[in-house]
Amino acid sequence: MDIWKLDFEWLRVRHLVQKTFGKDALPDLNGILFLIGIQELGRWKKEYTKEEKQDLMHIAICRLLSYDGYYRFVGRDADGWPHYDAVLPIETKGVEAQEEFLKIKVIQYFREIEAENGGLE
Repeated sequence: MDIWKLDFEWLRVRHLVQKTFGKDALPDLNGILFLIGIQELGRWKKEYTKEEKQDLMHIAICRLLSYDGYYRFVGRDADGWPHYDAVLPIETKGVEAQEEFLKIKVIQYFREIEAENGGLE
């Protein structure tokens, strides 16, 4: 994906999330990963522990990387939390490259939701 297109699509997703949740500031990558984790968990509660927040972000990353076969969904535990197995090694090096890769996957995730739901707005 061209840099300008990535920047445009990423900003579109950030504005969509901001508008949906009525926030003043645009969410960052971590905030969006947290929300994807909640979506994949399938339930919301008012507060999460620090460990749960980390787990939710991990769920989001596994879900996003499952698009390219890096992770495979294996099921849910007794508490309903999704679990994934690592299938392929991730070879993206460096923080900037990893963030860019995740942004591309986030954009893909939101496009998929929009296609399923006929849009998010």
